[in-house]
Amino acid sequence: MDISVLAIAGSPRRHGNSEDLLDYVTGYLSGHPGIVVEKIILSKIEVNPCRGCNACEKEGICVINDDMKMLEDKITGADVIIFSSPIFCMGLCAQVKALIDRMQVFRSRRYVLKQPIIPTEKRGKKAGLFISTAGQDWDWVFDGAIPSIKCFFHLAGIRDKDMFYLMINNVDKKGEIWAHPTAKQQALKACEDIAVHISRLREE
Repeated sequence: MDISVLAIAGSPRRHGNSEDLLDYVTGYLSGHPGIVVEKIILSKIEVNPCRGCNACEKEGICVINDDMKMLEDKITGADVIIFSSPIFCMGLCAQVKALIDRMQVFRSRRYVLKQPIIPTEKRGKKAGLFISTAGQDWDWVFDGAIPSIKCFFHLAGIRDKDMFYLMINNVDKKGEIWAHPTAKQQALKACEDIAVHISRLREE
């Protein structure tokens, strides 16, 4: 059976550093037999902010009629989710944060309504990779983003031990990622790690 990879490019700027890394990783994975990649450009679809109305706690359905309904099925059905985002003002960019906030419907289904979110055959067999870039060279520049992305992965049915990270700082201008002294090496390691992990999940 094929391994489905959902790649979400979160940056509002097309073909920037974080999306370049995303394309590098998905290109590597696409070269493996049995791996099928689908890429979603977040800025090209409509995902509105959560209203905090808690209507989803009643029936497990969000009242906002936009593309999040389409994404819900893709998120639950994917074996691997790769999410890329630049760091804006020490956190995730607004488009990505809006999507994560809309995962409230998953939280309502799981914790309030006690409904299953992930198909039985995929439980414990999903993986996630977070890709991020930042202009600042501070070691802690990604600290504000990690809890939010971990929340997303948890609600998508991905365990801590199945999460991977590719985060490179000190790159700001478009295309600057490939001038970074260790970016390609780090990206290749992330590719290899996730490919090996996928193989293990497939065998379980």
